[in-house]
Order: sequence, then structure tokens, then C-alpha cells
Amino acid sequence: MSAFGRECKLETTGPAIMESLDSMCICNGDINHFSNDSIPTNRIVRNESFLLIDRQEYLRVSNVEQFVEKLNCNSKDLKVKVVSIFGNTGDGKSHALNQTFFKGEEIFKTSNDQNSCTSGVWAALDPVLNVICLDTEGLLGISSYENERTRLLLKVLAVSDIVIYRTQSEKLNTDLFTFLGIASRAYSHHFQTALEAVGQREGVTGSLNALGPSIIVLHETRYTKPLTNNGLQSAEDVLKTRFAQMKLETDAFNSIKYVGIQTTNFTTDYEPLQTAIKKELYNTTVRSGRKLHLIYNTLKVLNEKFSEKMENFSNILFPDQYFTCPAKCLSCGSRCNNHMGHLIEGKPHATNNRCRYQQQYENIVYICKTCHSNGNEVQVTRQVENQNDSSWYGLVKFAFSGDVIECRHCGEIYRSRQYWYGNKNPEEFAVCKEITHVWNVTNHSIATQNAAQRMIDGVSYITEAVTNVSLEPTKVLSAWVADQVAPSYWRPNNEIRHCYKCETPFGSTDTKHHCRACGEGFCEQCSSKTKCVPSRNWYTQVRVCDTCYNKDESTETSEDVNARKVSEQVMSTLSAVGSVLSYSKSFIKDTVRPSYWIPDSEVVNCCICQKKFSISLPLHHCRDCGRGVCQGCSQHRKPVPYRGWDKPVRVCDSCMKIA
Repeated sequence: MSAFGRECKLETTGPAIMESLDSMCICNGDINHFSNDSIPTNRIVRNESFLLIDRQEYLRVSNVEQFVEKLNCNSKDLKVKVVSIFGNTGDGKSHALNQTFFKGEEIFKTSNDQNSCTSGVWAALDPVLNVICLDTEGLLGISSYENERTRLLLKVLAVSDIVIYRTQSEKLNTDLFTFLGIASRAYSHHFQTALEAVGQREGVTGSLNALGPSIIVLHETRYTKPLTNNGLQSAEDVLKTRFAQMKLETDAFNSIKYVGIQTTNFTTDYEPLQTAIKKELYNTTVRSGRKLHLIYNTLKVLNEKFSEKMENFSNILFPDQYFTCPAKCLSCGSRCNNHMGHLIEGKPHATNNRCRYQQQYENIVYICKTCHSNGNEVQVTRQVENQNDSSWYGLVKFAFSGDVIECRHCGEIYRSRQYWYGNKNPEEFAVCKEITHVWNVTNHSIATQNAAQRMIDGVSYITEAVTNVSLEPTKVLSAWVADQVAPSYWRPNNEIRHCYKCETPFGSTDTKHHCRACGEGFCEQCSSKTKCVPSRNWYTQVRVCDTCYNKDESTETSEDVNARKVSEQVMSTLSAVGSVLSYSKSFIKDTVRPSYWIPDSEVVNCCICQKKFSISLPLHHCRDCGRGVCQGCSQHRKPVPYRGWDKPVRVCDSCMKIA
């Protein structure tokens, strides 16, 4: 009689040895409690597990022969399937294998204390079902090599035909779905190619690179009902839905089955699991049995290939992502380092990483070079208008001299078309260039996105000044253009208040003339004479004052006045500029419009009052939303900095109300 009050019997005839395990009672894995008289020891094959791979990922079996010997198998040509079990530490993985494959015999060690009884990967052969069982170290156990352990488990899963995921939680937890999702991705992206290479080397191409193993989720509960097929959705469909909700892939697996067991009398019924396993073992449509040497070589190749050292780190309970700002730079993808809610406190987004330039964001800022050399980081930007210029006058200057870079300490430091020729880039003398992060497109002022439209607006002002407005703006425009191309020895028009000779004050309609010899300003009467002034590079008859007309030729150093000569030709034909500029604007209007503007061809009615546009009702664009609007519905003006409009510009009534 055994220790449990039942006689232990053992058949001694060949294949019937394993059948007799149904009536055997093994005490703590010790088969020696049978008497020597009742058991013919020379006929017994004892089952026992052995350490296949230790926790440092070292393969503890040196060759195929030793692998076959430790499995207690008499034939190398035996074809078997591999069943492995996974789960959290303490969930009874070893016990489940013992009960399912070995009739309760403690082939895999179990323990009732707090220490984990399985370290690394242990293996044993079930000679009845021809199955190699692999018992793995539990997840979530305290370990200093968590990364290596997870990698080892994934390698074991890759060589398995059937994978059991054992969980004793009352409800399915995240760790189950996370592990299987990671395993599917690892199989598809890493192991499948390696398995294919092994198959080609072993001459069995096609058998190792198919779908991954079949998954059986063994869910044991005590107080909670497991998943059941309710007619509307099967338990397997529920699992697939939860994988999809967590955005985890399971495409690499052959199938996913669910076995739910509710244990109420402290004795687990493993018959449903045995039935599911046998069904998968007999299914050879995707995976068939493999010889022992192929299984060993596959595991060896995977273990050697994926065995580089990794940095071990413990999971942080509350990572920084829980509390830091989620914003990312659109240009380089760097995450903001500030805490959440920093914008409410007035702190901008910031990161320690350097950004990269992308043309679509134009994320380059300029630092005044003079201030930078003095130790100050003064950021400057390209603008259309000088801060001291009026709106129309600034746009006229932009039309002729281009955009401006202005420093709050040094004033205007650069004009893109300051000279008629020989203009330099601002980086050469005026600014230092830096690449900045782009946190939000709506808050990132890209002034140049509407630079072409600003040019057209400037042309419109010039056209109106030349052809439609009063004489006073035309005089101001002509005087300013003259100053831009005047030789350095000429007195600027804005400094000339009266005739240099007769001291007659100039009125708003009076014309100022410059003597080509001395450069002072005179009235028409005091500068009616003409002569050549070779010392100033005027080799033809040009205007001079009466005083210089009577003087001998000056010996001063000559300078280049070609720009002024060209400008005089331009100024002489200024009366015809209006029609030319109007034609140019209509010709290129659609080409230069900002990208967010709705094209004229697509705008039929005003977006506010729905009136149809016509010759009598011209089309305008709101500088904020870019929609087409009539004059009556766009009377308001305001700056739109995030669109690059720093001065008040036309906006529709809807955008004005939003502001």
C-alpha cells in the first residue's frame, strides 16, 4: 500500500509501462517507495526533467546526442512536437504540466514557498504523446535580469508548436495580452527569418517559416466565471477584440484558443486542457512533428543569434511621461521636457535636444550678430515692414527693398534688396542662424509664407499712389525711391526743407532738385544750368546749381552713380507704371497667394452674406481664415501673427468675432 492508502501497480510489458501511470501514486516525485520485489528495475524508464537553458541564456546541453539522452529517448528519428508553458510566477505552470502530461508525477519541480521553483527553461519528454514539454521561468518574478528573461521566453516560444499561457487571475489582466502581443511581433520581425535560415540549412524549407505556434490560454478562476461562448461572441472572439483594443498584433500565431476552468473544490480539472492540446497535436495542417535534432539545432541557432548583452533596468512605476508635457516638435520629434500645464504658467515648450531644419516649417531664427558678440541673445526675424513705418509706406518699401531684419537694440540691420546689385545674405554680416523647434504650426509664425502676397499688396499701394491717389503720396514715394538709389554725397530728400541757395521753403507740390556736382537740394530756378561733371562720373549734360556751374571742375574722388542713372530712366516713365503694375498683379495673383487661401476660381459667393461676386462686388480674402469675402463683410482690421501678418490686415466678420 502507498502512503495515500492505495496499492501502486506497474505493468512490466513493453508499451503498457506509461498506461500504468494512471494507477501509480508518486510521492513528491520519489519512485523509490516501491519495493524492489514488486518493480523490475531493469524494465523501467524513469521520467525526469533537466535544465535546458539557464537564466543567463546558456544552453546546458552541448550536442544532439546529449539532448536525446537526457530526454530518455531511444531513437533520434522520433518525431515530436514542442509544448511550452508561460505565465506569471506562482500561477502553477509546473503543476499544470505535471498533471496534463505526466499523470501528476512531479517531473517538473513544484514548491509551496515564496521562492520561484523554476529558473531558466526545463525540459522533459512525454513518450505517450511524443511531446517535449518546456517549463519556463515565471514572469513578474523579482529579478535583476528581466530583459534577458523576457528574451529567453520569446526564443522558447519561437521553437514551440503549442504554447500554453497559464493564468490564475480572477479576470484576464494586461500582462497576458502584452506578452502575447510582444511575442507575435518578435516572431514576425525577428524569429521568422532566422527559422527560415535554419530550415534551409536542414533541408526542410517551408516547415519552419510558416505561421507561429498555436496559443492556448488556460484561465483558472475560483470566484469568477471564465469566458464562455454566449452564442453572440465566442471566447476566442473576445480575446481578439481585447488584443485589437490594446493595438496588439496576433497575426503571427496559428490560432488562439481559450480554456476556462472554474475551480471550487481546490482540485483543478485539467481534462479540458488535455482535450484542447490533443486536438492541436493531431492537427498537422500547419505544423507537423519534427525530429529531435531539428528541434535542438533550431533552439541552438536562435539562442546563439539573439544573445547579445543588454542593459538591465527595472521598470519605473511612474515614468516621466505621466507628468511631462506630451507635445512633440513637428520637425525633429523631440518631446517637451516641461511638466504638464506649463503653458498656463507662461512657460513655453522646451527640450534639450537639437532640432533639424525642415523647409515646410522654415524653422530658422536669426540672432543679431552685434548683440551676440556683446553677450546678448537677441532674436530677430524677417519682417515686411519697419516698426516705425506706416502701413502703406512700409509695404511700398518692401516692394522695392524687400523684407527687413530689425533688432530692438541696433535698429534695422538688414534689407534683402537694399542695393540695386551686390546684395549679401544676412548671415554674412548681420545675423547668426539657429534652428528652432516647431511645437505647433498655428503658433509658429511663418512670415515668408505670405511674402509674395505682401509683395502684391505693396504693388497695389504703388499703383494707387502713381495713378489714383493725390499728389502728396506720389511725391513721398518718388522722393523715397530717389533716396534709395542716390549717390552717397547727395543730401536725402527728407532733410531738404528749403532751397540751398535762395532758401525758399519747399511746399508739398514743389519739386526738389539735386545738383549733380555738390549734391545739395535746390529749386527749379536755382538749378536750371546743365554741364558735364566727370569728377562725379556724369559724362553727359546733367543738372547743376548756379554756383557749381560757375566753378571749375572739382578734383574730388569720383564714385559710381550708375544706379542713379538707371533710376532716372525709371522715374521718367513713372506715369506709365500704374497700368503695367495692374497687369502684373492680375497675371500672378493666383501664383503668389498663400497656401491657406481659397483660390479665386473656387470662390463664387461671399462666405458671410452669400452675395455673388461680380465686377461691382469684388472679391477679397480674409487674412485669418483665407476664405473669400466681400468689402462689406471685411471692414475690420487686426494683426494675424500666426499667419505672418504682424500689422493690422483685412479679416472677415466671423474671424473678428472669434478674436
